[in-house]
Amino acid sequence: MGPNRLRYRLVDSDQSWSARRRQHRSDWLARTFPDIGDMHVVDLGGRLGTWHRATVRPARVTVVNLEKPPTIVPEWAHVEQADACDLPPHLTKGGYDLVFSNSVLEHVGGHERRIRFAAAARSLADRHWVQTPYRYFPIEPHWIAPGMQFLPVRLRTALARRWPLGHKPTRSHDAAIHQVLWTELLDRSQMRHYFPDSTILVERVFGLPKSLIAVRTG
Repeated sequence: MGPNRLRYRLVDSDQSWSARRRQHRSDWLARTFPDIGDMHVVDLGGRLGTWHRATVRPARVTVVNLEKPPTIVPEWAHVEQADACDLPPHLTKGGYDLVFSNSVLEHVGGHERRIRFAAAARSLADRHWVQTPYRYFPIEPHWIAPGMQFLPVRLRTALARRWPLGHKPTRSHDAAIHQVLWTELLDRSQMRHYFPDSTILVERVFGLPKSLIAVRTG
């Protein structure tokens, strides 16, 4: 089986292992917040596709992302191009019921910006669900590469250029090191520091911690 086909089966297809994990997490979210169907949810750093696939879709979703908004947005959603670490004033007064974020905290750009991201997540609503991959899971999730997160930057950059299962294949050194330096996986101590008043849930795969989720239910 070629690398493209393998990645398709592991990550990219609707029936992939990764898609099943996302569905499991979506089910977990719905169980944790049984009234989510009536909520206004702000998704920091996400995309609308998450909510098209959700087990229960909220009544209203505001998505905040650095990317340019899509041209077609459903009537139940609003998309803002903005920095979740430095939100414009009008987004801080949205009357949200729940803050949601999935696999974003590890990409915001260092400790100081993680503090600001977490502060936004904790202040925008009384409830939140913030997930990030766990640093010590043996497979680096963005490149699907065993132990890649423990290598020096030079080796991670070389691997990012050549590893066939990477999420954004690149042959350029500058592009590869950019991806590597913008990916900083977190451990439990960091999550407890950023979310001191939250419960830290652990998503496990084969008994091993795969991701951490900071949750506050109100």
